[in-house]
Amino acid sequence: METVILAVVIALVVILAAGGLVVGSRRRKQLPPAPPTEQPTITAPPAEPHIGDEAEAPRDEPRRTIEEVELPESEDASAGGVLVEERPAAPEIEQPEPTAGRLVRLRSRLSRSQNALGKGLLTLLSREHLDEDTWEEVEDTLLTADVGVAPTQELVERLRTRVKVLGTRSPADLRQLLREELLTLVRTDLDRTLHTDGLPNADGADQPAVLMVVGVNGTGKTTTTGKLARVLVADGRSVVLGAADTFRAAAADQLQTWGERVGARTVRGPEGGDPASVAFDAVKEGIAEGADVVLIDTAGRLHTKTGLMDELGKVKRVVEKHGPVDEVLLVLDATTGQNGLVQARVFAEVVDITGIVLTKLDGTAKGGIVVAVQRELGVPVKLIGLGEGADDLAPFEPEAFVDALIGS
Repeated sequence: METVILAVVIALVVILAAGGLVVGSRRRKQLPPAPPTEQPTITAPPAEPHIGDEAEAPRDEPRRTIEEVELPESEDASAGGVLVEERPAAPEIEQPEPTAGRLVRLRSRLSRSQNALGKGLLTLLSREHLDEDTWEEVEDTLLTADVGVAPTQELVERLRTRVKVLGTRSPADLRQLLREELLTLVRTDLDRTLHTDGLPNADGADQPAVLMVVGVNGTGKTTTTGKLARVLVADGRSVVLGAADTFRAAAADQLQTWGERVGARTVRGPEGGDPASVAFDAVKEGIAEGADVVLIDTAGRLHTKTGLMDELGKVKRVVEKHGPVDEVLLVLDATTGQNGLVQARVFAEVVDITGIVLTKLDGTAKGGIVVAVQRELGVPVKLIGLGEGADDLAPFEPEAFVDALIGS
């Protein structure tokens, strides 16, 4: 029995040993071949070709740090090697056209758009028989020209009386008659000078004259302020501009451009800032610089906005802490006709208007607005605008104006 067991054990050992040899031989056959001992060669990417017929062979150049790279020298470099920034050239100071007789020189421009009034009246008055229908036509002509109801009635009554007394009516006589009556309406007795002579302050020091420019949006107020600066410079005055229209982004830039053209400095504040503060600082700078005139451009306000109109009154009160305001000029668009009288009335209630500036009188405006606005406010028209040119703002001269209305 023991012999049989021993024989079985030996047989099992032999079988297991034979199986291990077979498995080992199979594993050796599945192993991949050993890698070669030499290292593979790494090929560099081809060099970029250069412009030309043939590409050059790439060259190995040593890399430089940023400190080693030399910058090209600038032609504007100073001796110390510091680059000099090129600044824009200062604007050339212009010499404005003299204001004396400026309206006479612009007479042809005024007469082209305004003499329909004068010619119409002369034609009617030249009729052989001046009946009631003719006088009604005279009234209609005057009313259409925005003269106003009361002034029209006064003029017609005086014309009827004088024509009856005159008897024969030659063209020269009629023209002289109409000229005299229109001058009476326009009024030659009003003081139309700009008060630009400042008074000494409490300390006895010279104080610049302060002129405020007010008006409704769209009347050309800022442009008029710039043109007025040219008028003053042309008359030998030194000017400081105050850009107190802080609600319109371009207003200060526009005013500064006007000032630079005639050598006037512009005091301005932040957009949306306090207009009264800017106006106060402008007068302060004018005093410090010894300027003759300080021109303050206020924001264009709708006459229906009570709060904004009250703010305009505040600007004037703050400026008067330095001294009195010499002029408050109301800018009116002559083409608005009777609506301009409504604007004028409201502004006069807020600030004391001392003079009128009528703009756009060269267009479709009616010359009679001069009469109407003076009658409404009791203050004179001092300046009129006759175009878009820089020197198209002229002092108002009643004689030259009436002569342009009725023609030669």
